[in-house]
Amino acid sequence: MRSYELMIIHRPDMVETDVRKQVEEVSATIDTSGNLTGTDFWGKRRFAYEIDHMNEGYYSIVDFEGETVLVDALDRALSLSDAVVRHKIVRRHDRES
Repeated sequence: MRSYELMIIHRPDMVETDVRKQVEEVSATIDTSGNLTGTDFWGKRRFAYEIDHMNEGYYSIVDFEGETVLVDALDRALSLSDAVVRHKIVRRHDRES
């Protein structure tokens, strides 16, 4: 399995508890077919530039290990979610075992 880092930016008009629930759902999805190694909720932050007429959003980081099938499934699900402004999945080379 390979190590990955997932950054998710949720819409700023959401309630923080709902954002945390969605991050937990993503973490549970990762746990079913991969290995969750950590999560970090950054809270509401300002963007460097405007995205879809928004200036801020809720940032969260999820570290996990998994196969490419899991990465593809996460990418598709997050792309279709209306609550997610942006997401990025990056392979972590420094955590290879």
